[in-house]
Amino acid sequence: MTESIPPCMTMELVNVFDYENLAKMRMDPGTWAYFAGGSDDEVTLRANRRAFERVQLRPRMLVDVSVINMQTSVIGTPVNMPILIAPVGFQGLAHPNGECATVRAIGPTGSLMVVSTFASRALEEIAQVATGPLWFQLSAPDRMWTERLVQRAEYAGYRAIVVTVDAPRNGNKERVTRQGFHLPTYKANFGNEPLGNNFTSLPTWDSLAWLRSLTSLAIVLKGILTAEDAHLAVEHGMDGIIVSNHGGRQLDGVPPTLEVLTEIVEAVNGRCEVYIDSGFRRGTDVLKALALGARAVLVGRPVIWGLAVGGTDGVISILEMLGAELEQAMALAGRPTLNDIDHTLLKMPS
Repeated sequence: MTESIPPCMTMELVNVFDYENLAKMRMDPGTWAYFAGGSDDEVTLRANRRAFERVQLRPRMLVDVSVINMQTSVIGTPVNMPILIAPVGFQGLAHPNGECATVRAIGPTGSLMVVSTFASRALEEIAQVATGPLWFQLSAPDRMWTERLVQRAEYAGYRAIVVTVDAPRNGNKERVTRQGFHLPTYKANFGNEPLGNNFTSLPTWDSLAWLRSLTSLAIVLKGILTAEDAHLAVEHGMDGIIVSNHGGRQLDGVPPTLEVLTEIVEAVNGRCEVYIDSGFRRGTDVLKALALGARAVLVGRPVIWGLAVGGTDGVISILEMLGAELEQAMALAGRPTLNDIDHTLLKMPS
């Protein structure tokens, strides 16, 4: 069951930022700080958005843009547009139905959702109500739990395992600390195990071969920011990389993902698929990432804003807004298909 967006609000909600403002009014200050905040001085959080402003578009004219095609595939799974749902934990804080509300949006929009280990609903429950394809984001305290979660995800029909690699410990989220906010200790995917709130994952390069031995599913590394690590990911047989700084929530002071995308795409050189997240709020943001070589973009916070405002309907609206903006930007830029989007579309800062 979906929660409709109040009719009196629909005329005002014309972009992601409108949803963000309304979501802030609906959330208590602690929950808002958790979802919206970054780490330390939030330098990277702000830099993610500013990076898009520094890159300009070079549109081509007199191109037939009567038909715009945004369809693509991600590790063999067809999607209607290169905009996917990033893994975000504890979605029950934003809406009573949590991830079970979010996952119902992927069918109507033709997208894909990455489900967090720290979902407020069990991965099996989410899969049962899913209307489209799923990947599973993996964070586990030890090999026993890793094996359990991977096997459960594969059995439930998830199509890839996304390993978060930038969180050997939790980032220092001072905005959350000032609010005195604490996450729920109960984690649906772990039952009633007393794992606490300082739960982190400690994968290493040496552990990837063991992980590969557990499953036939594709494996994607989330949190890569350097060409050196991109090379290692390929050498270890990874199927994909998500260029991510965790939305500015982990190590503060790292560069915006848009600024490191090129070096990672060049390092990979077509040997695995490259995706990107962190800071995407407009269709033109997505267009710029595609022009730099990303296969698809993942969005996190905007989905939470939509979820908080309107449940499933809100998430659908967010994805449709971003998709419509991307389609419009492709038309105005003279790039009617994704194959037409390349680096010649961009004027980079000097």
